[in-house]
Amino acid sequence: MSATTRRTRRTAALLLGATLVTLTATACNSTGGPSVSTEAKPTAAASAPAADGGSAPAKPADSKPAESKPAESKPAEAAKAPAKLGDTIALKGTLEKGNTADITVVKVVDPAESTNEYLTAADGKHYVAVQFQIKPTGAKAYSETPWSSAKVVDNQGQAYGPTLADTKAGPSFQTPTNIASGETGKGFVVFEVPNGTKLDKVQFSLDNGFADQVGQWKIG
Repeated sequence: MSATTRRTRRTAALLLGATLVTLTATACNSTGGPSVSTEAKPTAAASAPAADGGSAPAKPADSKPAESKPAESKPAEAAKAPAKLGDTIALKGTLEKGNTADITVVKVVDPAESTNEYLTAADGKHYVAVQFQIKPTGAKAYSETPWSSAKVVDNQGQAYGPTLADTKAGPSFQTPTNIASGETGKGFVVFEVPNGTKLDKVQFSLDNGFADQVGQWKIG
């Protein structure tokens, strides 16, 4: 069997699976529209209390009466920076309860070289490989196809879906990918984009890409 035939059959199988998920999502989803989450989970270092350097020395008593000061207006809390490369976003699915996972964009390889000299990007295009880390956090194990859950967006707002290719950046996710709750799995998803494209964001969602909540990372 030729490499082209194997790739065609693999593509057909993934498209069939995505179609079945779409029909299920349409039948079961009664919630509102999708939302984009850009807030990263705090890291262990950020959430840890500051080191205690000992109590401050006591100040001498001041015999002067306390002066009343006008109340100072506090500035509005600055908007939190969007999640970036290496950050983790907590996502949840729409179709089943307990389908939650921490998703991290670990690495972006642009351009990425194909592992097969006969399966390369089209003329005027190149591959980009994005490595994700998936950690199911609910009662449900992760058993989905990350290939259908991710996309990249350029600085003009144009989105690009994944392509079936393996690159020298590292191993791609298996189809399907099965990760037990509390455990962690890593893999690459590959995209084919025009040369000169400046990628700005990476997006990922559960339920094979059909969950209402979409995680978004700033990479540009």
